[in-house]
Amino acid sequence: MQDVSLVAEIGINHNGDMDVVEHLIKEAAVAGFDYVKFQKRNLMETVPPNKRRQPKETPWGVVSYMEYKQHLENIDYDFIENYCNAYNIGWFGSPWDVDSVEYLASYNPEYIKVASAMVTDIPVLKAIRRSHIPVIISTGMSTEAQFENALKVLDREQVRYILACTSTYPTEPYEMNMSFLRTLANQYPWAKIGFSNHNPGILFAAASVLYGAEMVEVHVTLDRAMFGSDQAASIEPQGMRKLRQYIENLRLGHGDGNWVVYPSEEKVAKSLRWKEYES
Repeated sequence: MQDVSLVAEIGINHNGDMDVVEHLIKEAAVAGFDYVKFQKRNLMETVPPNKRRQPKETPWGVVSYMEYKQHLENIDYDFIENYCNAYNIGWFGSPWDVDSVEYLASYNPEYIKVASAMVTDIPVLKAIRRSHIPVIISTGMSTEAQFENALKVLDREQVRYILACTSTYPTEPYEMNMSFLRTLANQYPWAKIGFSNHNPGILFAAASVLYGAEMVEVHVTLDRAMFGSDQAASIEPQGMRKLRQYIENLRLGHGDGNWVVYPSEEKVAKSLRWKEYES
């Protein structure tokens, strides 16, 4: 079985608090994750005008929806890069507008992620293509025709991973459709296939490697009870550590499917089938 890259989607679960960002990066690194991921937005491009003044209850008071979103964007990417380098973990982001593509590209990340919501955003896709940065793209809430069109806009040589995804937060088991990973592998043999998890546990994320996932992305949080729309679909630090352990054990236990008697079994056979060995 192939090696598996693990991505800790911090996203907006930091709530604009750099202490939380730092803590989550450290937890992801300690748990053996390969990358942490964030979301970047130019709010004037991504927040609908009719929502900007709507009141929003937050831990820091009742503020306008725009102020709430501004608070989430208040993170320092220079700090993120330096801290990730210190912990030897990679980072990249999902841009939600053209300005954010260019902002993230200025850091020359190893990847740039096309979030499910951006699959139909042609200007963003074109900007990502111009960046020439390797792409990870999710399939959530996209028809086959919409996804195919996105691949036509992008440079196919640029697409490294295609992640099976269901964009509900959290996703119920009957919506997981894990066999879809095999469909993607057959349909796009030129790309690596992965899995983006929105189920609140680690069961499906771990099991995805048995369906061929070479990248597993999970939302992470310090506490699922924290404020925020993505917290309920996230896993906590203990779950992060278990996920890496489970994936490694599943990889070890996958085997090649051949009929085999292991040397350790031969010792058992000599004990339990002693008559055969004495004859």
